[in-house]
Amino acid sequence: MSRIGKKPIPIPDKIKVLYKDGIFTVEGQKGSLSRPIHPLIELEIKDGVVNVSMKKDGRVSRSLWGLTRSLVANMVTGVNKGFERVLEINGIGYRATLSGNRIVFNLGYSHPIDFDLPDGISAAIDKNNIIKLSGIDKEKLGHISAAIRRLRPPEPYKGKGIKYAEEYIHKKAGKTAAR
Repeated sequence: MSRIGKKPIPIPDKIKVLYKDGIFTVEGQKGSLSRPIHPLIELEIKDGVVNVSMKKDGRVSRSLWGLTRSLVANMVTGVNKGFERVLEINGIGYRATLSGNRIVFNLGYSHPIDFDLPDGISAAIDKNNIIKLSGIDKEKLGHISAAIRRLRPPEPYKGKGIKYAEEYIHKKAGKTAAR
């Protein structure tokens, strides 16, 4: 039995939930999300709660049970509160500026890097080196923040690069001069 899968998902007020023809749709004050649900998984909506269950017991359906519950819970949380991811830029001369729906990075390369944000993801930049990404889709937000981090991953000697705010960089000792 999945400990995650059997937990019910409470639906907050002002959130509309619809499950029809294998597609789960959530509408809230921040927007709407929809996702196809695997045919081995069944969703039951009643009394302000969504219950996720398996249609038949099997290895594949057991593995999809907890995953589906987590995805549905993230959709409900996203349209209600939204998600935020914070990235930090470390390094002398490394900075980012926001122009419309595009972030322009100066990361020590010979040219600036333009990064276009997709629909549903917004950004705010503090002090030229802290980027706050926000959106209602947790999966898309994670992909975008990972793509931004890949532009200049943090290096282990000085810690220069783009890192998540909660990430810790293990620094290595540099070479010592032989005498």
